[in-house]
Amino acid sequence: MNYKILSVLFTAFMFISLTGFSQANTKWEKLGMRAVDYKLDADDIHVGAKEGGFTKLKVLVTGGALNMHRMVVTYMNGEKDEIELRHNFTKGSTSRVIDLNGGTRLIKHIRFFYDTKNLAPGKAKVSVFGRK
Repeated sequence: MNYKILSVLFTAFMFISLTGFSQANTKWEKLGMRAVDYKLDADDIHVGAKEGGFTKLKVLVTGGALNMHRMVVTYMNGEKDEIELRHNFTKGSTSRVIDLNGGTRLIKHIRFFYDTKNLAPGKAKVSVFGRK
């Protein structure tokens, strides 16, 4: 009886370990960065097919604070995903992990809509990362 319990626990431990290990080795790849202006504005980060396909995105803001309203991801086939963020980023903060619709997608460009308040001595920088 104890052998069966140990066997089940060992199998569960191995499954969790291997699943976590494969996710830990999936690195975030920087797709681009833009220094943003002090106003209500929109900026693009051009990605392109050479970067490969991605299933997830994440946004990092450094150098200042900004209010991110939304971002529009345009894929190589012309389809678009409008992603509502409505997030107030502080210097050094990141967004939630954003799952892209349709599995692995080739991204043409990402347009983000934001506003800033000139409260920091430097401009905020928005970086977008992708994971395959």
